[in-house]
Amino acid sequence: MELRDIEIFLTLAEELHFGRTAARLHVSQARVSQAIRQQERRIGAALFERTSRHVSLTPVGRRLQQDLQQVHDLLQEALARAEAAGLGAGQTLRMGVFGHAGYELRPLTDAFRTRYPGSDIAFGEINGSDPFTSLRTGEHDVNVLWLPVLEPDLTVGPTVLTGRRVLAVSAAHPLAERGTASLEDLADNRVVDFGPDAPEYWVASMVPTRTPQGRRIPRGPVAKTFHEILSLVASGNCVHPLGEIAARYHSPPGIVFLPVPDAPDLQWALTWRSTADSAAVRALARTAADIGPIQL
Repeated sequence: MELRDIEIFLTLAEELHFGRTAARLHVSQARVSQAIRQQERRIGAALFERTSRHVSLTPVGRRLQQDLQQVHDLLQEALARAEAAGLGAGQTLRMGVFGHAGYELRPLTDAFRTRYPGSDIAFGEINGSDPFTSLRTGEHDVNVLWLPVLEPDLTVGPTVLTGRRVLAVSAAHPLAERGTASLEDLADNRVVDFGPDAPEYWVASMVPTRTPQGRRIPRGPVAKTFHEILSLVASGNCVHPLGEIAARYHSPPGIVFLPVPDAPDLQWALTWRSTADSAAVRALARTAADIGPIQL
């Protein structure tokens, strides 16, 4: 049995759902079904009881799960030790983040340092007006960026953070008294323009161009840094959608952060230049995949 087939079996045994298993492993449902059928033919017994609504392990499947999980864990530990030795001491990855996201990433950074002794992560700051240049110039090895990232020269790795959105408004704004906002409210206000250096599709995933009802959301003035955004909001020139993490670490006078219940959650993923792929970046990505997304 190949390692990938073992991973498919163990993941399905945990998820008990073909669709979730396929999504988690980034394969098709047909690939999952094929792997399980091959394993069952080889063993000569059913590993799962499956109906249109329910998937469960058979007694044979439960025993195989227990045995294979031990083998898989030992194999992963051996590979991690070899990889740690291969990385060598003193390997430091430069990671670009927004604001205080580095603190929220501590479960990931702590796990990476534990798995790969002598390796480290150094944080650098990025902003929404120019999210990709630091990767392309080599200033950063990896950035944590909100999705989607559709740049052909960049690789998108595991999602590391998820969280809700807020709307930053002036304390004197009528919405501040209401205590909540909706995406539809954006059409009645101006939002910050990030300028020409950030791709429109990427900006629009945070700051949409139209409301759910199709009304245009006006943009301007231009701000390139987080603190410029806050200054414009505080002065009443605009409102601006942000990740909830911004409200957690900032309470500037004159600004209120409002929940936006109808806005979809944000997801941030590791992103790096494809031609700068390295053992250290891959090790960080695997660590992130094992930990799973951190909920803000």
